[in-house]
Amino acid sequence: MKEELGKLVSSQTLIDANTIGLFTANNRAVVDFYTKTFGFTTNWDGVQQKVVMKLGNSRIILFPRDAFEKVTSRKSNHPNGTNGPIQICFDVPTFAEVDKQYGNAVQNGAINVMAPVTEPWGQRTCYVADPEGNLIGISSVEK
Repeated sequence: MKEELGKLVSSQTLIDANTIGLFTANNRAVVDFYTKTFGFTTNWDGVQQKVVMKLGNSRIILFPRDAFEKVTSRKSNHPNGTNGPIQICFDVPTFAEVDKQYGNAVQNGAINVMAPVTEPWGQRTCYVADPEGNLIGISSVEK
């Protein structure tokens, strides 16, 4: 009985990490970037403070930094440039797709952090930053 219970518990997902929350200074710029660059969709009306964007089973939630500071009575101290210790990662199926998505991101206003390179362990990867400075990694491991 104890062994069966262990199997049942280990087969259930207790946490589903499918959402990233980002604080923003300009929701419109971030919405435009993620919808044009990666194909996220949203029903945001352009007025509400909170924005929910979806791509498959993943979500990015945006909330203005100054509104968050008012709600929590705490100052948000992220530096300019790359925004804090977070990285959003997108996996793509091929090395060529890494290059394509990198070019698309830069064309849509991303800041180049590292152009695509093929690492010795067989992963092609690049880094850009969105309009708020959030770090984005795009990579592929071809099999």
